[in-house]
Amino acid sequence: MHCIVPFAAPASDAGRAVLGTMQWPRLAALLPRLRLVGRDEAEPTTFSPPHERVLVRSLGWAPGDPAEAARGDGRWPLAARALRADGIEPGALAWGLVTPVHWHVGTDQVSVADTGALQLDEATSRALFDAVRPLFVEAAAPGESPVRFEYGHATRWYAAHESLEGLRTASLDRVVGRNVDRWLDDAADAATSSAAARRWRRLQAEVQMLLHAHPLNAERERRGLLPINSFWLSGCGRARPEAEEAGPVQVEPLLRAAAVAEDWPAWQAGWRRLEEGTLLGLEIALRRGAEVWLTLAGERAAATFAPLRGGVVARARSLLARPSVPALLASL
Repeated sequence: MHCIVPFAAPASDAGRAVLGTMQWPRLAALLPRLRLVGRDEAEPTTFSPPHERVLVRSLGWAPGDPAEAARGDGRWPLAARALRADGIEPGALAWGLVTPVHWHVGTDQVSVADTGALQLDEATSRALFDAVRPLFVEAAAPGESPVRFEYGHATRWYAAHESLEGLRTASLDRVVGRNVDRWLDDAADAATSSAAARRWRRLQAEVQMLLHAHPLNAERERRGLLPINSFWLSGCGRARPEAEEAGPVQVEPLLRAAAVAEDWPAWQAGWRRLEEGTLLGLEIALRRGAEVWLTLAGERAAATFAPLRGGVVARARSLLARPSVPALLASL
């Protein structure tokens, strides 16, 4: 089992300040039984955040050559994987995850609100999905197959089209609460990819115009809720087989909402729940001899740990070489 913990470290100075006030008894007891087997570091402006990069490697998708892996930034077909988890077979089509979002237009930047703050219920989401569906279906150029548009969940819609293959898009986890400009441009060299990026941006503008005047959004605003006024496209590509030896992979969601909202008391409470639940389960599994892997991921880096071999001496050496938990998290 491989447990990946995104947002395990704060990205802001205010968040890092709380690290010295916290305790991680379960994590501190678990880490001496594990060894560091990999550290993934990159600029925080990459399209794929560290936890997604670790996930695609654990699934057997990422090549071993670091240069090749860098070229895969923002091009991992996570939409097709999520589609299958939502009960729809992706087949041979290239899919993209279409997340209904609220774009906040400020005086000097455009940012995306976290989907968890939208309170988007099933009925409203389906109604908005039906409203924008004709725009998606008709987005194909003459002679092309139409865009296939599927509903998976209130916050997960999906589009399939040949133009999505190889399209570089940023993870929603990169853009929530931030200026989206740096992640809007497709950096692919191929002219076809740039044309595809322009096509989907045009569709985004059309969807924005339609949703701006939609009665459901007027009703949401009357209720004090944020309007759904755009979508974010991510995870594009064709489904890939997952490595059989990868085993079950769990991406732990407990810390995300508090971290993107920079609600550090809630983030600390999330860590306490994580310690009492997931980490306790990992410790029990490890004691029973299970193959347990743990990845702690922040905005810049991820550290991956695997079971320690070699008994008491190896454990003592590992403990002496290991930084404290606050220092480890601060390095992410």
